[in-house]
Amino acid sequence: MSNAKLHPDTIAVHGGWRADPATGAVAVPIYQTTSYQFRDTAHAANLFALKELGNIYTRLMNPTQDVLENRLAQLEGGVAALALASGQAASTYAILNLCSAGDNFVASTDLYGGTWNLFANTFKQLGIEARFVDPADPENFARATDDKTRCYYAETLPNPKLEVFPIAEVAKIGRKLGVPLIMDNTSAPLICRPLEHGAAIVMYSTTKYLGGHGTSIGGAVIDGGNFDWEANAKRFPLLNQPDPSYHGAVWVEAVKPLGPIAYILRMRVTLLRDMGAATTPFNAFQAIQGVETAPLRMRRHCDNAAAIAGFLAKHPKVTKVIYPGRMSGEPRRRADAYLKGGFGALVGFELKGGVEAGKRFIDGLKLLYHVANIGDARSLAIHPASTTHSQLSAADQRAAGVTPGYVRLAIGIEHAADIEADIAQALDKV
Repeated sequence: MSNAKLHPDTIAVHGGWRADPATGAVAVPIYQTTSYQFRDTAHAANLFALKELGNIYTRLMNPTQDVLENRLAQLEGGVAALALASGQAASTYAILNLCSAGDNFVASTDLYGGTWNLFANTFKQLGIEARFVDPADPENFARATDDKTRCYYAETLPNPKLEVFPIAEVAKIGRKLGVPLIMDNTSAPLICRPLEHGAAIVMYSTTKYLGGHGTSIGGAVIDGGNFDWEANAKRFPLLNQPDPSYHGAVWVEAVKPLGPIAYILRMRVTLLRDMGAATTPFNAFQAIQGVETAPLRMRRHCDNAAAIAGFLAKHPKVTKVIYPGRMSGEPRRRADAYLKGGFGALVGFELKGGVEAGKRFIDGLKLLYHVANIGDARSLAIHPASTTHSQLSAADQRAAGVTPGYVRLAIGIEHAADIEADIAQALDKV
């Protein structure tokens, strides 16, 4: 059966794999090797010249990694993917694959604190300007665009603000101007498919909900194959001009026998080759195990989060609950438009008493873990103003949706009553 006819729950188990051709093994093996034997010199030459695709060196590709990449591409409806060492590597490569010194890109203000810092400071050191705009008005992206703008970047379900990004609206603006939209879908796998709404690229921290087990760091970038890089040649010189680092290859031309994969292939054979943020075969294997159960877990995550959001909304010490399912107006419309089957597992809330109240709540938890991660099967909690967003200015914290008393929960798959009981007893200590 063609995978195009399969439901996501089935692709999560079967995508990109049937059995090991050498042994018949049904489980995906961990190909723990650095190198691969070439059949002959002609085979080696064809691989290096991109006349055929295949394994050269595990820094570039690996059979275990290949299964993960194919599975993620099928889940998203893309044409190809690249697995990387972390979500931060995926964000970095997604931008560097299009931007050089002197270029700019437009990013949503509603971003994870680590991504904000990467864009505002590290990229600035490289001569690449991140222009932050409020996504509440999609036209802000158009206003910030000029001839040197190479892409737009946003999070589907922004952490910690949790107001769903207007994917279709901004993608439409970008396509009119010849600018692709890159979506970080880390917090909304399976409940949102950004490529269906006009995004060109999707990226993940597979560390989070796709993996789900909290054991292995990873990232991935999925190429939608739906953006015409050649039609906008002046805006994308890295894909349309000879690449001196790869024998003068012009990527939009070089990939034509292989399909619409210029973006992701360049990322693999230049950025990954030169910078080396390669995932390991074992971590790719771990991510595959997580993806197999992600559809089941996401349903439980979403159901539990909705229950906890309802509990918090009634608690006298909670001044505000931040959760897509409890929003109104335009934020709720966007949540209904882009999230299907649930509103995600992240729940934010604000406490009376500011920073100290947030700290007392965190210190009072017994079941929930106090960690900087999200997306585990376990329930997790953090106080961003004193941890993940503490490096930002007060103004930047407010722009990201972080107030002194804000607490972020990543609701796990435990029994909802047990999660609620732990939160209740911690609130009693505030």
